[in-house]
Amino acid sequence: MNFMTRRKPLVPAGQTGSGLKKSLGWPHLMALGVGAIIGTGIYTLTGVAAGLAGPAVVLSFAIAGAVCACAALCYAEMASLTPQAGSAYTYSYVAVGEALAWVIGWSLILEYTLVCSAVSVGWSGYASGLIRQAGWGVPDSLLAGGAVDVPAIFIALAVTGVLLAGTRESATLNFILVIIKMIALAAFVALALPSFDLAHFQPFAPFGFGATDIDGKKFGVMGAAAIIFFAFYGFDAISTAAEEAKNPKRDLTIGIIGSMVICTLVYVGVAAAALGAVHFTLFAPSPEPLAFVLKSLNHPAAAALIGMAAVVAMPTVIMVFMFGQSRVFFAMARDGLLPHRLSTVNKRGVPVAVTVLTGLVAAVISGLMPLDAIASLANAGTLAAFIATAIAVMVLRRRSPELERPFVTPLVWLIAPATVLGCAYLFTSLQLRTIEFFVIWNVIGFAIYAISGTLREKAAQA
Repeated sequence: MNFMTRRKPLVPAGQTGSGLKKSLGWPHLMALGVGAIIGTGIYTLTGVAAGLAGPAVVLSFAIAGAVCACAALCYAEMASLTPQAGSAYTYSYVAVGEALAWVIGWSLILEYTLVCSAVSVGWSGYASGLIRQAGWGVPDSLLAGGAVDVPAIFIALAVTGVLLAGTRESATLNFILVIIKMIALAAFVALALPSFDLAHFQPFAPFGFGATDIDGKKFGVMGAAAIIFFAFYGFDAISTAAEEAKNPKRDLTIGIIGSMVICTLVYVGVAAAALGAVHFTLFAPSPEPLAFVLKSLNHPAAAALIGMAAVVAMPTVIMVFMFGQSRVFFAMARDGLLPHRLSTVNKRGVPVAVTVLTGLVAAVISGLMPLDAIASLANAGTLAAFIATAIAVMVLRRRSPELERPFVTPLVWLIAPATVLGCAYLFTSLQLRTIEFFVIWNVIGFAIYAISGTLREKAAQA
């Protein structure tokens, strides 16, 4: 099975003829990162994570953010070194070989699809709140938390339609919606800070530091960090747009690093304001925690506006990850690891088949699964991708030190191992059922790869 160790050329021949159009500058890429990172994580998972760690969730944010910052530096080097579609899948293929690339690509398929589903459910929490507030009489069984989450299904399919319009068109819409989202969060902080009370931070860590299993859920700072980790990634979706960047060696670095810095500052400010304004036990159970905080502070109109902003702007996250999913599919199909017809693009440069497929699967999952379960599963795939990218950086530093690197990861022999160890520790902090599902998913995937690879080799030798 020599195909398992086969590596992809760093700059493959014919790359420019892929059909993907170079239409994105660094402002679009940074907006893609901010659009992906600031979404369900801050609007919805703040409450979920606070319920697991208490006020110490601020440490959960810091730990998850630190791990993601290390990973972002590794991604920036790889994205500027090999600006090809596929993100961590491509980096693994270039540095290590086809077998690891398949595992990471298979994991990214899981990650991106589940992220789209998770954000659809988070969006539905706010949309359902507005529907109930408006008194439209929609049965609770068809809203967030019901038997079938119809708003979540709707938004997943609606975003799919937007992406089919074209890359630049969807990126421009994302840019506008990101501005709306940032204004809404700034307004939340301004309204919550006057009610800030340090007493709400006592006891600071009621569930301890480590990840303690209670009735199938991991409580504590690290248990919450393993969930809130979902709130930080998104910069990796930028690297999937490498072939559509006008000046990838410059623009990808600005987009990845810039979006991480902006979003970390926003998260710290919003989380601290929410925890200081209302005790975490009150807003943690709410599907719309930021709106709940404002309602508790007698700002019903502002709460409604925050909810409306979330409804308008959170689809940017679905848009970015659905975009990233289709590009990973595209890269794997172009490399022959998936059916080649999935790599075909239309006149607008959009891979239609994989975009529609991603939208349909995400819609089904979001309509039937709860948010915390989806987010936890998505995190497993992301952690694997981050580990693979850090390994790729170290392998290429040893094997090909002469390569021109437009962006160089600082202190690489500290940052890259820290990424691997940090992600591995967060992975062990996930729920046991999540780890089991991830292993089963990859066992099935690797079996498919081994069988199909063997058949391809026999056909090539015939």
